[in-house]
Amino acid sequence: MKATHTTLQQRVRTLMTKFISNQIWNNFLRFFPFWIASLMTGLLAVGYAMLFSIAEKGTQYVLHSYPAALFLLTPLCFLLAWWIVQRWSPGARGSGIPQVMAAIELATPTHSTKISKLLSVRIIVVKIISSITMVLGGAAVGREGPTIQIAGSVFYVINRWLPARWPKLSDQSYILTGAAAGLAAAFNTPLGGVVFAMEELARVHVRYFRTALFAAVIIAGLTAQGILGPYLYIGYPKVSGASFTMFFMVVFTALLAGTGGAVMSRMILALLRWRSKLNTGWKNVIFLLALGGVVATIAYFFNPEILGSGKELMTRVLFTSQKQEEWHGVVLRLAGPILAFGSGAAGGVFAPSLAAGASMGAYAASLLDMSGSGANILILSGMVGFLTGVTRTPFTSAILVLEMTDRHSIIFHLLIAALIAQLSALLIDRHSFYDHLKKQYLNNK
Repeated sequence: MKATHTTLQQRVRTLMTKFISNQIWNNFLRFFPFWIASLMTGLLAVGYAMLFSIAEKGTQYVLHSYPAALFLLTPLCFLLAWWIVQRWSPGARGSGIPQVMAAIELATPTHSTKISKLLSVRIIVVKIISSITMVLGGAAVGREGPTIQIAGSVFYVINRWLPARWPKLSDQSYILTGAAAGLAAAFNTPLGGVVFAMEELARVHVRYFRTALFAAVIIAGLTAQGILGPYLYIGYPKVSGASFTMFFMVVFTALLAGTGGAVMSRMILALLRWRSKLNTGWKNVIFLLALGGVVATIAYFFNPEILGSGKELMTRVLFTSQKQEEWHGVVLRLAGPILAFGSGAAGGVFAPSLAAGASMGAYAASLLDMSGSGANILILSGMVGFLTGVTRTPFTSAILVLEMTDRHSIIFHLLIAALIAQLSALLIDRHSFYDHLKKQYLNNK
């Protein structure tokens, strides 16, 4: 009897050991593709950032050495970047975030085959080439939105390549995780990546794959950080001595920036709608050459700050004594993205929105006669407010700027700016820029 009891205990232990081992093995197999995709995302994000930087330096070289060459370079780059997208992959145009949002909604058995038009290896190649061409031409586009679509494509393709018997998570899980990893690698903002995934993209319960989400953000971010170093996207601006009355100035700045973000979005959408009526190739060619010519003319005769993503403007107003901005500088930072996105080529809106918000914050500082660290607080609030006005993701906007600057002492100022900007933007349009574009991809499915 005792021997039988001992044998039963041994069998139970053996079964439990096998069960635990199988669970560990299955979990390893389930999450291993996420780790590989995260590593690839980090490497691609770093390579893309380097190419982007080289293209921006090329534009600056032309601007300072042969400024008249902009009249040839900018129109040709606008035309070539559009043609690359139109010829090889129309799903690669624009920011990339609306495509990821649409792909998440299409990730069902009924529409899963449609996702390849929005996320694929071809999308990655076309996205990089087209956006780099736009940057070389001086277009006001960023690399963050494209990096999100690139990362979503990496994760989706890897999931598609897995053997049929491999333990998997859903396409939605892979795409959503890829988007978060892409943003974390692009900005070096891991928390921002997680918050963005939950606030903007999540239509499913994140708790089912939260381990994969956190791991992907960490691996992609560490890969980028391991190559580029522990950098901050913006730096450490001085923000000391914030008084209680500063909150009222932040509210004013946020109202201005949130409204500006929503207005810019509406103007881009209006230009894209008008552009869609150009039903012949020659009309498109003439339009794109004219668009590039307008950008080159403004840069040559008036102000070169219309060129590029606006990183130099953010650096100037935050880290030098030249913190004030005139109204025409604000107009140029709004006009740059409008003209760039009107081309129909690839390029992101995150960085140009931050630059436009910085110009609005500097303009508010001029109106309120603020300088030094007080002006910096308004500039950062403007960045949060404008990005919120475009994306309608207040917490993501606040967390991103917080992580880019490591200024935790003004977190409440940034959160207030985000919430006020959200309310002011709703008065202009109930839907975000991305929501409008996502509907177009869903309607064209």
